[in-house]
Order: sequence, then structure tokens, then C-alpha cells
Amino acid sequence: MTARTRPSAAALLLGFALAGCATLPDNRGWGEDATIAPGWGAVRAAALDAVRTPRFWGPLAAAAVFQIDGWDRKVSNWARTHTPVFGSQANAAEWSDRLRSASAYAYVASVLATPSGSEPGPWMLDKFKGTTVGLAAIAVTDGESRMLKDVTARERPNGQDEQSMPSSHASRSAVLTQLTERNLESIPMPLAIRRTLDIGLDALTYGTAWARVESGFHFPSDTLVGISIGNFNGAFFNDAFLGVGTRGGGLTLNVVPQPGGAVLRICYGL
Repeated sequence: MTARTRPSAAALLLGFALAGCATLPDNRGWGEDATIAPGWGAVRAAALDAVRTPRFWGPLAAAAVFQIDGWDRKVSNWARTHTPVFGSQANAAEWSDRLRSASAYAYVASVLATPSGSEPGPWMLDKFKGTTVGLAAIAVTDGESRMLKDVTARERPNGQDEQSMPSSHASRSAVLTQLTERNLESIPMPLAIRRTLDIGLDALTYGTAWARVESGFHFPSDTLVGISIGNFNGAFFNDAFLGVGTRGGGLTLNVVPQPGGAVLRICYGL
């Protein structure tokens, strides 16, 4: 190794102190491997994983429990009458919109925060490709919700129309927060912070769902089915089409050549 290419101690120390993880642990950028043709094997594996997670079948099971002894309607009537969280049906309706919007803001923030390299051109391309996958998941979720509303034709608790099942507010919030949680997996952070963020994202979705119940637009089971739909699509599209998946944790060391030396990049993934 010549003097010109030998990594200097100063360069390594400076890189250790200042260099962030501009890419994922495998040196790929978030969104870089997004594809519209992942192959049947990847699609099948993503679908099976999405179905097996409690985030999919858990809300469905809870929705089934609400059918026992008319609990669905009883809880709906109680929530609309007492509005224990939001104080009135009007406030509940307004807060359902706010919480759904907050889910969208969280998703956008997570897209911007994911590591996609440091070069402006590739960064923008990777973000565009990754965001396209997310937008597809959102569009499919919205389409499925509209279709099921027409098929089930369930009257809303407030009698406004027959578009009660499922809750599109809940499904939209769920797909957004599920995509956000998957994006956060690409960002190194302490486990306690990761868990706190996951809980906060779940609170956005279930807060949106309960607001729709208090406002009289949905029965509890409507919102739970919506959450299940959103969680499935968020997980499925991320794993099948984004090309990121779940990467192993641990400490990753990479030496990146630089003019006159090298940078030691240290990433820790959970």
C-alpha cells in the first residue's frame, strides 16, 4: 500500500466521529432495490409473513369477538352517547381527520429519514422509487376499503349511509403507520426509542379508529377490519416490492476509500 492510499489515523478517527450511516448496513440505499417484478417467491413469502403477524389477524379476531351478544352495537351506542375521549361527536370526527393526517406526516418524515446515500441524484431517485411502493400500498388499501364498503353495505351507526364496513380512516392510518414502522427498521437507533416510536404510531392508528367510533361513523369491528387491511398491505408491499426486508442486527463496519485516506463507517442495526 503506497503512502498516497494508506488510510491515515486522522481520517479514520474523523470518519468514526462524524460519518453517519448514509446507506443501509449492506451499503444499499433505501428504495434503491424497489421493483415492480420481485418474483413469485418474494410475493408469496411477503404475503404469508403479512398474514401470520398478529397485526393482521389480531384485529380480525377482536372484530369477531365484538359480534358476541351485540357488543359491537352496544359499545358503539355507549361511545356515541358518552364520548369519553373526545367530548363530542363533532370533536371526535375532527380528531379522526387530524390523527389520520398525523399518520401521513409520520410516513413522510420516515421516508426522508431513511438512509439513501449522500449523492443528490441517486438520493432523489431512491426516494422516488421507495415512495412509489408506499403510494401503491396506500392506493390498494383505499381501493379495497371502498370495494368492501360497497359489498357489505353496512349502515353506519349514525344512519348517514351504508358505508360503515370497513373504516377507511382506520385502514389509511394503519397502512401509513405500518409503512413508517418498516422504514424505521432501516434507521439505527436505541431499542427503547424504537419501541417508543412504534407505540406512538400504533396510538395514532387506534386513536383514529376510536375517534371514528365516538363520532358515530363506525362500529368498533369496522375500524378493526380497516386496521387489519392497512397492516397487511403495509407489510406486504414493503417486503415484496421495496427490496429492503428485515436485515440482521449487530455491528457493521465498512471502510470507504476517500482521496488521501479512508473513512470508517460504523452502523448498528437492531
